[in-house]
Amino acid sequence: MWLLLMAVAVQALSWWLGYLHHPQWVADNPQVDRLAKLFIFIAVAWWLGGSTRNTLLVWCLAVIGLILSSVVQGDGLNEWLQGFDGQRVGFGVRNGQHGAMLFGVALLGLAIFTPRFFAHGRWRALRIVGWSVLLGLSVIAVMIGQTRAVWLALSLSLPMVLVAWLVVRRQSGTSPVNRKLLAVCTTVLLLVLLGAGSVIKGPLLDRLNKESSVVSMLLAGNIDEVPYTSIGIRIHSWQAAFEWIEQRPLVGWGGQGRGLVMDHTEWLPERVSEKYGHLHNYFIEIWVAYGMLGLAVIGALAFWIGLATWRAWRAGALPGDLALFGGGFFIYWMVVNQFESYNSFWTGVYVHNLVVGGLITHYWRWQMMSKNEETA
Repeated sequence: MWLLLMAVAVQALSWWLGYLHHPQWVADNPQVDRLAKLFIFIAVAWWLGGSTRNTLLVWCLAVIGLILSSVVQGDGLNEWLQGFDGQRVGFGVRNGQHGAMLFGVALLGLAIFTPRFFAHGRWRALRIVGWSVLLGLSVIAVMIGQTRAVWLALSLSLPMVLVAWLVVRRQSGTSPVNRKLLAVCTTVLLLVLLGAGSVIKGPLLDRLNKESSVVSMLLAGNIDEVPYTSIGIRIHSWQAAFEWIEQRPLVGWGGQGRGLVMDHTEWLPERVSEKYGHLHNYFIEIWVAYGMLGLAVIGALAFWIGLATWRAWRAGALPGDLALFGGGFFIYWMVVNQFESYNSFWTGVYVHNLVVGGLITHYWRWQMMSKNEETA
């Protein structure tokens, strides 16, 4: 709760100082929801009641809802077919980046929770079939979403999750990896990748190689020569943002900061300013808006969530696979928010609070149990 109060205080302070310094660019009242909405997980965690079953059920329903929404929103099934034709699709969710991001989270979760779907018990065959369908659709969606930041985030988070899982199993002395399960999972994943990849191989390669010349310019230090491509727009807007940050590094320019950068940086082309009102990097946006104080709040929140997840897992209140998903999600979320300001849009706020709420509910349950044991 103290972090929420800090978030509100930092936004109010930035607004007040901005009102004194540049009143023409400041809103009539402090828009404290910009950071406060990242704390909706408090209500989610309370609603889940510390239950692992409730958490997994809600997460599973979110994945199913995502797939169903991709059919009824936008162009529906036609959009999936357009993706196989090489077009970049967004599944009716704002744009391609946001749709791919959502399916990337789904893919990460389905990969980590695979053992639960294959566990012996009721409805095992149905669970395996459901897992195969959901995983296959998520992989395909990530591919036809053609969002390089999501590909990068998954290529970093999935291997690190696998390494962490193997290390923990080795240290804990648990039973060896089920080779049959591993073979089935690998086969399903390879079939989906090879099947979808063979259909849309050309567009995927074009997407990967499209801006190789821009990357070469950046590595050579020729930033001024970078054209205004997808990567170039990001680089130039970040460069403009740092010019504004240098002027007010501690408290920023207020909630309208990102708009000020795009609208009032004279050397940015007009076509770029008119089309884009954000900076494609959540952390730079926070720095521009609320300065180092805003970044400190975000950093403190991330640290607290990580510490709470760790402590709940060590205490046995949070299952290992949920803790592993929390770690993998942190890596994934850090990477994708470097290239798009997901936490500034409803899609990012939705995912952030749904995942964090599911983790923190276990931490609070453990705290309550510990207090009850002390008073008993």
